[in-house]
Amino acid sequence: MRRIHKSRAALIAVLTLVGCATSSAPGGPADRADVGAAKRQVADTERAFARTMATRDHKAFSSFLSQEAVFFSGDKPLRGAQQVADWWKRYYEGADAPFSWEPEDVEVLDSGTLAMSSGPVRNPKGELIATFTSIWRLEDTGKWRIIFDKGNRACPPKP
Repeated sequence: MRRIHKSRAALIAVLTLVGCATSSAPGGPADRADVGAAKRQVADTERAFARTMATRDHKAFSSFLSQEAVFFSGDKPLRGAQQVADWWKRYYEGADAPFSWEPEDVEVLDSGTLAMSSGPVRNPKGELIATFTSIWRLEDTGKWRIIFDKGNRACPPKP
């Protein structure tokens, strides 16, 4: 009788562990419910990142960069937060921002750990000059940091 009791307890423990693992597995129902909130977080983070240009705050710009960031700027990709920050410093010189950007589309993986944002880049007159696509990663600290960024020239308007 004692063996049955121990076996039953062991079975209950295993089923409890399996139940917990499947209910909180990445991509499970609990995670999917948070995708909308994660999308809003990423959009807000992208807007805050863009605001660094408007406020001319290069130090704040740098704080959004992952240490592993790769930006497609210039002739070859920039690798690492320091290289990206150093190259982009030129855009933070002077009183007026040379361009602005804003997220238009944001998507987040069901796991809630990676996201993509994209949208227009405008000159100081508000004219579309480019588009951007950024990949964001949610770090252990709970902060979204940019890991990839690529801009593309906008197609000229039809005459």
